Amino acid sequence: MIGYVRGIVTHLFKDACYIDVHGVGYRVHVPLTTRQQLIEGKEFTLFTYLNVREDAMQLYGFSTEDEYDLFILLISVSGIGPKVALGILSGMTPEAFKLAVINGQVGQLTKLPGIGKKSAERLVLELKDKLAKMTTISIDTTTAIQPIMTVSTGPAEETIEALVALGYAQKDVESLVESLNDGSRDVSELIKATLVELGKGR
Repeated sequence: MIGYVRGIVTHLFKDACYIDVHGVGYRVHVPLTTRQQLIEGKEFTLFTYLNVREDAMQLYGFSTEDEYDLFILLISVSGIGPKVALGILSGMTPEAFKLAVINGQVGQLTKLPGIGKKSAERLVLELKDKLAKMTTISIDTTTAIQPIMTVSTGPAEETIEALVALGYAQKDVESLVESLNDGSRDVSELIKATLVELGKGR
């Protein structure tokens, strides 16, 4: 297991980066919160998780141990893989996510990319007690959940970023999202509509 990597960021992508560690370039998938902190040419430390599949080995990195710990918890939930977990961390801060789960706010969770009602209910069922023990957030807290600040300028851009974080190729979703963005849909509705259209094409 690679616990962390420390090196110079040489390339930045929407949901990943290349980090040079003594001449070896690692491609690391990162959530939006971490991506926004990275600067090309600067040294960073990323806490990492190596996902081993039959056809690939993928490295996921996080700027804080809190994000890393939450990622590990997320992928322990049935039906939540690394890509969906990364999308969750890109759509909501760890504090906001913990608050939503502890308070059983299924409606808030379904606004996250790749999370439907059943998945949201499963997250609450499997993580509520674990998160309550890990955090000092009160279950009675009514603080509004704040989404992660993004560099996007509208629903279409945010939708494209969310879908790319889920593993879709940007070139495959850009034109489709733009055609569906009639101004009447918010990001969550636009994501769902795009996923429906993508499903028709399979």
